[in-house]
Amino acid sequence: MTESILFTATPVKTFLQNQHLTNASGFFFENNSDLFLVTSRHVLFDSPSNHSPDRIEIEIHTDRINLASSIVFSIPLYEDGKSLWRQGMDSAGEIDVAVIKIERDLLPEKLIYTAFTPNHLLESYDQIHLGSSMLIVGFPLGFHDSLHHLPIARHAINASSLEIRFKGNGYFLTDARTHRGTSGAAVVIRSDDPNDDFPWKLLGVHSARLDVDNREIDLDEALGLNCAWYADILLTLVQ
Repeated sequence: MTESILFTATPVKTFLQNQHLTNASGFFFENNSDLFLVTSRHVLFDSPSNHSPDRIEIEIHTDRINLASSIVFSIPLYEDGKSLWRQGMDSAGEIDVAVIKIERDLLPEKLIYTAFTPNHLLESYDQIHLGSSMLIVGFPLGFHDSLHHLPIARHAINASSLEIRFKGNGYFLTDARTHRGTSGAAVVIRSDDPNDDFPWKLLGVHSARLDVDNREIDLDEALGLNCAWYADILLTLVQ
């Protein structure tokens, strides 16, 4: 059987009318009867780069046996000039996470996906030690199993303590090889419960690679570090 974690993720393509702009990653989150797409906020709007798409496309499976069967679903980002996604802030400023509600009435009846829920969020991070093994599940550079429409998983460890907000921001650091297109991917850790049908916990939302201003490109390699925003912001955004 295909592991259920692979069905949580979807590629996110941004468009301005019919012009394809960028590729990114996203995943499904469910709260009560509402279904949401989660991705990075800068995927939907980024002022510094003048990135302002008006819609996105995601992909969802329609047959668990024939994984080549899927649909592409278009989601508008604005209605009457107002943005439809939700984003948050904390004491350190804006959080690079966004959710947008998926209207179930517009979807076909037979869809195959797995959604995280509030039950997949950790109440405490005291059991997640420095250097714990975790995965970032997404679509780096748009690369994936294009026949079966499945994401890939990159191995990561947490390079900073999850119990301490790095530099006071709402994210922790991961040490992983990542690329453009991974923005919005879920950062997960496997649960220890052998009886759990979906043995994964959602830790964060991958945002971007980090670097230092004083790095000499000819002499120093990139740090290879990334920021992952804490997933508990989703509890606020999906209310």
